[in-house]
Amino acid sequence: MTEIFNINALTRENIKKLEAYSSARNEFKGLVDNVIFLDANENPFENGINRYPDPLQNQVKQILTEIHKISQEQMLLGNGSDEVLDLIFRAFCEPNIDNIITLPPTYGMYQVLAEVNAIEVKEVLLNKNFQPDVDTILSAVNANTKLLFLCSPNNPTGNSFSEEAVLTLLDKFKGLIVIDEAYIDFSKQQSWLKRLEEFPNLIITQTLSKAYGMAGIRLGICYASKEIISILNRIKPPYNVNQLTQQKAISRLSDLKQIRHQIADILVERERLSDALKDISCVKTIYPSDANFILIKVDDATKRYNQLLEQNIVIRNRSKQHLCENCLRLTIGTPIENKKLIEAFKSL
Repeated sequence: MTEIFNINALTRENIKKLEAYSSARNEFKGLVDNVIFLDANENPFENGINRYPDPLQNQVKQILTEIHKISQEQMLLGNGSDEVLDLIFRAFCEPNIDNIITLPPTYGMYQVLAEVNAIEVKEVLLNKNFQPDVDTILSAVNANTKLLFLCSPNNPTGNSFSEEAVLTLLDKFKGLIVIDEAYIDFSKQQSWLKRLEEFPNLIITQTLSKAYGMAGIRLGICYASKEIISILNRIKPPYNVNQLTQQKAISRLSDLKQIRHQIADILVERERLSDALKDISCVKTIYPSDANFILIKVDDATKRYNQLLEQNIVIRNRSKQHLCENCLRLTIGTPIENKKLIEAFKSL
């Protein structure tokens, strides 16, 4: 940003005054070997989960630091990305006063979380190429606009936003820009993590649910400046990421070779499915994808959705979203699952 960025000017007054809850595991900073823990009112009989988990998830963060070269002070882990996003709302948006900007069609939880937190939502539709309309976004901003959500690669369209558009917004938007990179591992574009230090108003969220194959453990990640992370840590629940989630994440992240192999397989299958759909008469448009799904426009989305459901194939009908009339979203499955989907389409 061309001006000096002051995060305190965006932070809610009650959050500035808040004294964070200090848990027993936060207060004790020593080594754990041969220590008798009588400080947290836990059940003393060992069963693997009788103790509270690390409130700062240091072992998981250490692995993420090694992968992304981002310091632990610049990351916060949450119970899924949804908790991370909710914390951002609660730290920086004053209920019934502030507003945010979203770019439909996009991830629906931004709207839900805004409504839960009593925050007005200003919608600025993507253009016909599913890219941000920068001028219209900036013209929609007022003194109470705190957050701008950019989902890139975008859900449900699958495309990444242009670097030029994002850079312009990072430079000219006076609030916080949240780039949701849930699908970044499937994209040819580099993550904005590489440029995190350049933009003090940038927050990046990622997840272990997609490329890392851990949707069941609900672990979301927030990357931002130390100042922003410090504010979010002040309001997060003390033990928001449980012990089993941390253990599973540590185990899975220790096998990056398998994860990369699975990502490569998904990308191959994405291209195979895209090519096969070109020969299906009811498919009118196949949109380019940087994600682990493909958005397609068909002749009659509801009809085709129901026909596939009759063949025990569940996809997502996105027709009710802006700019997505008669659009279906197809997640990339295993080679066998994708083969069955192609055969099902051919039979319609």
